[in-house]
Amino acid sequence: MAEILGLGVTHYPPLSGTDDNLTRVFRGALADPRLPAELRDPASWPERARREWADDEGVAAGKAHRAALLEGFRRTRAALDEFRPDVVLIWGDDQYENFREDLVPPYAVLAYEDKVVHPWRHADESSNMKGKPNVWGEGEDTARTIRGHRPFARHLVEGLMNCGVDVPYAYEPLHHPGFAHAFLNTVLYLDYDRQGFDYPVVAFPLNCYGRKVISYQGNISPLGVERELDPPSPSPSRIMDVGAAVARICADSPYRVALVASSSWSHSFLVDSTFRLFPDSAADERMYDALVTGDHSVWEHTTLEDAEKAGQQELLNWWALVGAMRELGVAPSWTTFAASNIFVSNKVFAIYDGAAR
Repeated sequence: MAEILGLGVTHYPPLSGTDDNLTRVFRGALADPRLPAELRDPASWPERARREWADDEGVAAGKAHRAALLEGFRRTRAALDEFRPDVVLIWGDDQYENFREDLVPPYAVLAYEDKVVHPWRHADESSNMKGKPNVWGEGEDTARTIRGHRPFARHLVEGLMNCGVDVPYAYEPLHHPGFAHAFLNTVLYLDYDRQGFDYPVVAFPLNCYGRKVISYQGNISPLGVERELDPPSPSPSRIMDVGAAVARICADSPYRVALVASSSWSHSFLVDSTFRLFPDSAADERMYDALVTGDHSVWEHTTLEDAEKAGQQELLNWWALVGAMRELGVAPSWTTFAASNIFVSNKVFAIYDGAAR
């Protein structure tokens, strides 16, 4: 039987920028004219937000948050290097990037060959970093090759179809010239120290933004803006089933596979109960506790409506990983929770090693 490594990371776009970009989303929310006046006063904020904002408006906290994220990425990269996968499958979201009005699948397998990408030339489509300096000082001419693994992708699609998961696939991109930012940023951050990333990648996009993927283009919107919503995302329990099916197929394959969930957790700009200023940290802490203790019932019985209310749309990527690891009977060997109120979201890292069948 094949060996499988499970990893959970984030693709938080501001991490690719300089430190002065880390509070950009929070400052934008503070400037929203419909924000209640009392929420402009730090005295009304949660304790963590006040502590992070401090007297330097988040500068010191931003450096500490970046350091925590880099520790998570370096640890997960070390686990990846030790495992030496034949292929890295990444579950990530597509925020009106490759999939738009003409096609919005619930999920898909991108069976690309090797692809040359330009992270900063296509920054509007991938990371909302167009015109902003990046932490590596790389220019628009910067190119890198992300290797593909079409034989594995074909094997996966056939296996999913045979077990009742009717999954679309693609050999070439539709609207995005490279990879949506969930996938590209995952590679960029796992290679934050620029040592190279030669592992083949198969992207497995999920329609995490569902009702807001076309109507709001999966992006930030001002308070008070109401639009006709789109059909919903797949349910968390369905995505867990898909993750489990992927795990079974990988376990019975000849490949060493790293299964990676890439997303931050609750996003402030999706949480109406906090006027889109703060993430729903209580909801995140509940899910994290269930992750650590192996209480899969909490994950399985959280509804899509619960996730949407908590701004946890992107957590569907982790639902796939949790479903896969439950199927394999593997618990996380290491996790960490990088909490934040003013840097858009809480972030979680996890390693599931020894996931062999």
